[in-house]
Amino acid sequence: MAAKPARGPTIILVDPSYYRLFKDSYSLSRYPLSLGYLAGQVRWLTDWNVVVYNADFRPEAEPYQLSHLCGAGFESYLANLANPQAAIWQEISQTLAGYAPKVVGISCKSQTFASACLVARMVKQVNPQTQVIVGGPHAAMVGPEILSCLDVDVVVRGEGEQTIIELLDAFRAGRPLDGIAGIVFRKNGQVVQNPSRPFLADLDSLCYPHEAAEEVLHDYALYPLDGFSHVFATRGCPYDCFFCGSKNVWGRKVRFRSAENVVEELRRLQRFGLRSVHFDDDTFGVKPAYIRQLCDAIRRDCPHLSWSCELHVNLVTDQVLAMMASAGCRAIQLGIESGNNEILKQIRKGFSIDKAIAAAEAIGRHGMAVQAFFMVGFPHETEATLTETVTAMKKIKGQLSYSIFTPYPGTEAFEYCSRRGLVGDDYDPALHNHQSPLNCFCEHIRPDRFRLLVSRIERMVERNNRPGSLCRLLAYRGSIGRAIQKGWAKLRRNVLSHAGRGSASGGFDRDGV
Repeated sequence: MAAKPARGPTIILVDPSYYRLFKDSYSLSRYPLSLGYLAGQVRWLTDWNVVVYNADFRPEAEPYQLSHLCGAGFESYLANLANPQAAIWQEISQTLAGYAPKVVGISCKSQTFASACLVARMVKQVNPQTQVIVGGPHAAMVGPEILSCLDVDVVVRGEGEQTIIELLDAFRAGRPLDGIAGIVFRKNGQVVQNPSRPFLADLDSLCYPHEAAEEVLHDYALYPLDGFSHVFATRGCPYDCFFCGSKNVWGRKVRFRSAENVVEELRRLQRFGLRSVHFDDDTFGVKPAYIRQLCDAIRRDCPHLSWSCELHVNLVTDQVLAMMASAGCRAIQLGIESGNNEILKQIRKGFSIDKAIAAAEAIGRHGMAVQAFFMVGFPHETEATLTETVTAMKKIKGQLSYSIFTPYPGTEAFEYCSRRGLVGDDYDPALHNHQSPLNCFCEHIRPDRFRLLVSRIERMVERNNRPGSLCRLLAYRGSIGRAIQKGWAKLRRNVLSHAGRGSASGGFDRDGV
């Protein structure tokens, strides 16, 4: 479907700054996929002029350093949040004002809520009549609480592709918002929460989010090519991890794009110049039958395409890995989380640590690189379970992704921590993210002791992840070793621009739409 020519008012869709608050040379150097979907729908279905502004992007950024995020960078982050006159906020304010938008939509994760509120304030300072909408994972989690920021007019809960169109039509016509499903807003000084919007049934009906990037993305020409390499094949996750908020955003019933629809997007990305992509799905494929369909289609229609994904440990079999490797998969992420079986049971991972280690080894045998996610500091954590997690980390021949358990508002983990007195009424999500040095939600370890222990883990993870430390991974010989080296290079470009899994909301690093 061809986009209509833009001749109406302007809406700016903003991803607020986060990593740049830690260090201005840090960056989220990718086209925000959720905003790409929204922008594509607006261009398809309306005559609004739409702009996507990733305020967390800067060209030629340096790689994140875990020690900086947990140390001096955190102090810089707090200082920037406390100073609305800081250079980064002036830059954002000037950029927004230059477009003179009638509507500003802000995508908000739990840890970016404070940043989103500052952006909303800037918008209203420039023009109090501009409508400010907030959506994204945090909105799906807490809904009406976002209206505690008085500069926000409307909150969108859940998927926004249909909601944004109805909102723009209502704003344009001056109609009341009462009939629009999936929103929370103020009416006559009172908060009104409309009924939820059903999840989209047909994902094939959506646009390809990257198609309009050149026309809508602010500073498009400055982005690296692999900033456009992320793809969704499914929405929803059938698993029920204790800490995760994915089910609040996407639901637990998985919805699948057809293999043909996914492959057509991949073919267009290849024509765009990409040779490697990453699937952002919470769990790639979910069902072996769908994995087979997708792999067959990729192998047939997208030759020479390399790709990576996150796979659940319970889906790892030699048959599945062989299918994926033959279709071009070069790197797989595994959410292992803990090295202690009792902790794994408590957080409902559904597998043992021995099974997880065996899965990582199997991935290596099939010539694919491994990135293993580990999380420390669960409520039941002890020094002994931390030691077991470190032992498990050392058994991984690949990249480690380290996070500190964070109970995000709206998750089961947050409710549990509230009941146990581990979080109070003064809990501020801006102070807690998956690398925050303030995090300690353990019932059995004192905060000062926990910080000492995890600082040692942080140093170990950084040593493991240094390029020179890949000798263990590259110890594989012959064609398998060469395949892993290629896979690792692709993985670093496509995946590791994220400084911590779980940073979206409640334990996952996703672009909630």
